[in-house]
Amino acid sequence: MFWLILGIIIWCDVHFFKRILPAGRMAMDEKLGAGPAKGVIALLLVISVVFMIIGYRSMDHLPVYTPISGIGHLNNLLMLIAVALMGLGASKGRARSWLRHPMLTGVIVWGMAHLLVNGDLASIFLFGGMILWAIGEMVLINRSEGAWLRPEPGPASGDIRLAIITIVLFAIIAGIHTALGYNPFLGTYG
Repeated sequence: MFWLILGIIIWCDVHFFKRILPAGRMAMDEKLGAGPAKGVIALLLVISVVFMIIGYRSMDHLPVYTPISGIGHLNNLLMLIAVALMGLGASKGRARSWLRHPMLTGVIVWGMAHLLVNGDLASIFLFGGMILWAIGEMVLINRSEGAWLRPEPGPASGDIRLAIITIVLFAIIAGIHTALGYNPFLGTYG
């Protein structure tokens, strides 16, 4: 549990750093240079993900609640939506003008999808922690940046490209989960 919680704390701290202590982040850029400072941030984020994975996979299965039987189809639908949302901000289609925080909304949907099918303590810490981080990040961004300037909608071809990329990425993610022993289509979750 230590590594899982440490990974979540590092993830949150590194992401919140720029919003809570902008002067500290700017000082880091000045001292190290913008490129190296971004490298340090990226390295800390990679370390946090490694800690979360090690902590999650090594933690004993301690059930807290029993997921609803047969909910896997809803999980898969939510995961497809989450993958699309995470790519929406970078897309050039019409849908990019629908949400202010598509990637963070995708993290929330991703976390909720996983909590539907995983009722153990490690899942609550990991996915619940990421949901809380995404909500906190939205609040901090909204406070620091003020009103949202909605981007102009792009062509429908951008949405079609996003849909194709979403399906391919979802298939890859499902394949990785299946290879790890968590087949999302057969309801064999951790």
